[in-house]
Amino acid sequence: MHPKQNRGSVGIVVPQTLRFDAPLTLQCQRTLPFFELVIETYGTLNADKSNAILVCHALSGSHHAAGYHSATDKKPGWWDVFIGPGKPMDTDKFFVVCLNNIGSCYGSTGPTSTNPDTGKPYGADFPLVTVKDWVKTQAMLADRLGVDVWHAVVGGSMGGMQALQWSIDYPTRLKRCVVIASTPKLSAQNIAFNEVARQSILSDPDFCAGRYLEYGKTPKRGLILARMVGHITYLTDEAMRVKFGRDLKTGQLNFNFDVEFEVESYLRYQGERFSERFDANTYLLMTKALDYFDPAQPFLAQARTPTDNDDGSDTHTAEQRALTQALSGTQCRFFIVSFTTDWRFTPARSQEIVDALLASHKAVSYLNVDAPYGHDSFLFDIPLYRRALANFLTN
Repeated sequence: MHPKQNRGSVGIVVPQTLRFDAPLTLQCQRTLPFFELVIETYGTLNADKSNAILVCHALSGSHHAAGYHSATDKKPGWWDVFIGPGKPMDTDKFFVVCLNNIGSCYGSTGPTSTNPDTGKPYGADFPLVTVKDWVKTQAMLADRLGVDVWHAVVGGSMGGMQALQWSIDYPTRLKRCVVIASTPKLSAQNIAFNEVARQSILSDPDFCAGRYLEYGKTPKRGLILARMVGHITYLTDEAMRVKFGRDLKTGQLNFNFDVEFEVESYLRYQGERFSERFDANTYLLMTKALDYFDPAQPFLAQARTPTDNDDGSDTHTAEQRALTQALSGTQCRFFIVSFTTDWRFTPARSQEIVDALLASHKAVSYLNVDAPYGHDSFLFDIPLYRRALANFLTN
């Protein structure tokens, strides 16, 4: 037995690649002639296929949510703390599915895949995708697996957006929806952070108009800067103070522009690692999908009333009415989780979802968790968070 195949681990897992030959028309009105999804599954699907849970990944996530790919792996999947025997997504009870979304760079069809029309990597020619597109492919995956109704669809951050979109687009195909550290749409500030990250990549001389793979190059500097910007927003000032303070790497000021502070060293290290495993075109696509997400937008015009002020002061009220209308057709139970120190997607954004669900008379539970880890809190094994998620999934 693999040493990591203990009571709390799913052990060694093997990804699967599923091909879908039906043409896929995306929201941007472009069509993929076929596509592939890489998935991992944990646990066993029961006879009536009623115990399946779909896990949706965040921006830089993948299908590898739990377990290990080999005996030499040093780290398990990105949500291993919550998936496995005896964990909230208990694989003794549930059949857990995690996939890599199209447009990503971990095996599913994306910018690094071969374009059948050219025989070269798609690169910049890969179409822009949306959260709605991802959910559409996930429904096709459910059909392939024979899962008519998910026991739950669960996601954190960008994954929470997918879970929320599932409840709107396929209301009869999930019993529970878990939206963690997420938002009904990005704020202007969040779109601004994404734009800075994209410009870091687009302005890299090695970006080559998105065709860097054809030239054997990588816009590494741009990716490093994009990751550094993003990483700062996932943490809190207090967490960075505790971890780094103003500690100097060499213990003294060197009066140059090399790494001097420990926090600089950490950010450069994180950026370097990210640039070695992630694709630049994928980063551009993923951040655009985040920017575009707004399930309430189609209802905004009709949500405005004659009493709304022309100066825009009632915009938030109209937006909340539109979100209420967007969620009015949902039929599942909801569990919304936020974290006190998350300033990227603040608790107020989760409360907007809760308020809209309550206004639509939906069954919703809400938990705001006191945690010091900022936006990244959804990845941590926090006792209250763990117990609440386990209870929601089993009751």
